[in-house]
Amino acid sequence: MLTRSVFRGLGDSKSPRSATVLELLFDIVYVFALARLAGRVADDLTIVRHTLLSEAGQTVLFFTAMWMIWSLNALLASTYDPRRPDLQAVLLATMFGTLVLAVTLPQAFGQRGVIFACTYVIIQVGRPLFLAFALRGQAGQAFAVRVLTWHIASGVLWISGGISGGLGRGVFWTIALGIELIGAATNYPLPRMGGRRLNSLGVTVSQEHLAERYNQFFMIALAEVVLEAGAAVSFPGFSTAGTVTLVASFVAVVSFWRIYFYHARSGHASTSSGEGIQLSRWASYSLLLIVGGIICTAVGFGQVIEDPHPPIDWALVAIIFGGPVLFLIGRSTLEREDRSEPRCRALYFGVAALVVAAPPMVLLPPVAVAAVAALILAGITVYDQRAHTRGSETNPTL
Repeated sequence: MLTRSVFRGLGDSKSPRSATVLELLFDIVYVFALARLAGRVADDLTIVRHTLLSEAGQTVLFFTAMWMIWSLNALLASTYDPRRPDLQAVLLATMFGTLVLAVTLPQAFGQRGVIFACTYVIIQVGRPLFLAFALRGQAGQAFAVRVLTWHIASGVLWISGGISGGLGRGVFWTIALGIELIGAATNYPLPRMGGRRLNSLGVTVSQEHLAERYNQFFMIALAEVVLEAGAAVSFPGFSTAGTVTLVASFVAVVSFWRIYFYHARSGHASTSSGEGIQLSRWASYSLLLIVGGIICTAVGFGQVIEDPHPPIDWALVAIIFGGPVLFLIGRSTLEREDRSEPRCRALYFGVAALVVAAPPMVLLPPVAVAAVAALILAGITVYDQRAHTRGSETNPTL
C-alpha cells in the first residue's frame, strides 16, 4: 500500500492514525530549541528591570515563531501521508532549518538577524510553495495558495526586519508574526477565495494523528522541567534547599502530566495515540500556552535551585506562578466542549487560586515559593480528579 501511495497524487494520500518515526526525529530539534528558549527566559530574569519588557517580548516572539513552524508541520503530516518520500524531504528540510534557527536564537536580535529571518522565511514559504505545486488540480491547492500568499506577505517584513536591525527589527518582526497568527486563526482568507474551513476545501485532517503529535510535543516540553531542575541540582550537589525544590519540580511534572492526560471532558484518559481528546478549533494556540507555561515553570524551579537565598525577586514569583496559570488556561481550552455534559471548572478554580496566592509569595524564601506552587498544583490535580469522578457517578455519559 505504501508503494502505491507514493505514485498517487499528494491530494489522494491520507495521514495515518499514528505519528511516524520521522516526526519523532523532527521533535529532537525542538528539544534543543526549547532549551535555548528556556535559557533566554532565565537571562530575562537577570537583566535590569527597565529592559525586562523588551527582552521578554523578544523571547515571546521567538517562541511563537518556532511554534508556528512546528504546528504547521504537524498539520501537514496530519493531512497527507508523511511516509511519502516527497513529504519526508520537506520534513527533513524543515528540521534542518529549525536547527539553524535554534542556533541563531542568542544573536537573532544582533549579528545573526539576517540569517534567522532568511531561514524562517525559506521554511514558511517553502512548505506551502511545495504544496501548491504538488496539489495542482487537486483538492487543497487553493488552501496552499492562500497560505503561501500570507507567508509571502509576512516574509517581506521578516527580511526587512533582519536587514534594518535595532528597533525596526522588533517592529517589523512583530507585525510579520502578527500577520501569520491572524492568518492561521482565520484560515488564511483571500479576496474572492474566502476564508472557508479546511473540510469545505477538500482538506481532511486526521484528528487522531494531530492529537498524538500534540501529546508527544507536550511530553518533550515536560522533560524541560526535569532537565532544568536536574541540571541545577547536579552542579553544586544535593543541599536541603536544592532537594526540596527538586521534589517540588517532580510534583509539578506529575501534576502537569496528570492534568493534561486525565482532564478529558469525555471522562476518560487521553492515550499516547490521541484517543480521548477532541481538539478544539483553537487547540494549536492552547498548546502554545501549555508549552509556554511549562517552560516558565522549568526556568523558575531551576532559578530557585541555583539561588535559594532570600529575598525572592517579584519577576521570579511571576514566572513560578505564571507558568502553571498559562498551562491551566491552555489545557482548559484544548478540547471541544460537549454541551450535553456538565462543564468541569476545576482548572479555572486552579487559575484563581494561583493568582490569589502569588502576591504574598514575595515575602517568603524562594524554596518556600517553589514548594507552595507545587502544592497548589497537586491540590488542583486532586480536585480535578474528584470532580470528574463525581461527574461520572452522577452522569453516565461522563
